[in-house]
Amino acid sequence: DRIAVLNDGKIAAEGTAEELKRLIPGGHVRLRFSDPDAYRHASGTLTEATRDDEALTLQLPSDGTQRELRSILDRLDSAGIEADELTVHTPDLDDVFFALTGPTNVPAQTDKAKENAR
Repeated sequence: DRIAVLNDGKIAAEGTAEELKRLIPGGHVRLRFSDPDAYRHASGTLTEATRDDEALTLQLPSDGTQRELRSILDRLDSAGIEADELTVHTPDLDDVFFALTGPTNVPAQTDKAKENAR
């Protein structure tokens, strides 16, 4: 029911899986379009979105709440735009663990090891 994330023997965070996932950024909504004109119109309407012109997709930062999804859909509806696909992506527990515990303790390569890798 509850999860504790340990970092160096201390509790870095504690809560349900959903509570922990909300602690870190990385959630987003992805909209996919098949019509290039609808894609261009949507990218002009949702200016904060990251564009992928080849895949005709827009990615917007989001916590995935119903209120935020409704806001995005209302903006599209008001502009007369329909997306072919909407997906909500939230961080998983691995993302939470790595975000809370920092970089892994991998020893830095020596200059000699870097040269050998080349």
